Amino acid sequence: MTALAPSTYQMRIAGHLDDRWSTVLGDFCIARCEDGTSTITGPVTDQAQLHGILARLRDIGATLLCLRTIDGDGECGSGSGQKS
Repeated sequence: MTALAPSTYQMRIAGHLDDRWSTVLGDFCIARCEDGTSTITGPVTDQAQLHGILARLRDIGATLLCLRTIDGDGECGSGSGQKS
């Protein structure tokens, strides 16, 4: 079995997360958006890691609004948010 390169994932959740959650979520970049949501962006190596991140978000009571993979470099804060 060949190891695949990590994919960059972007998750949008309701509410604003502060920067301390970046470490808890695996050094993901957190951007707080003007619409009151947070966008979390970072590399995910496999489905087990993705499920772990989703479980952490669930455990803190975050509401997941969107989950997608990003082609290219997955630059932090891309889209309509503000990089924090």
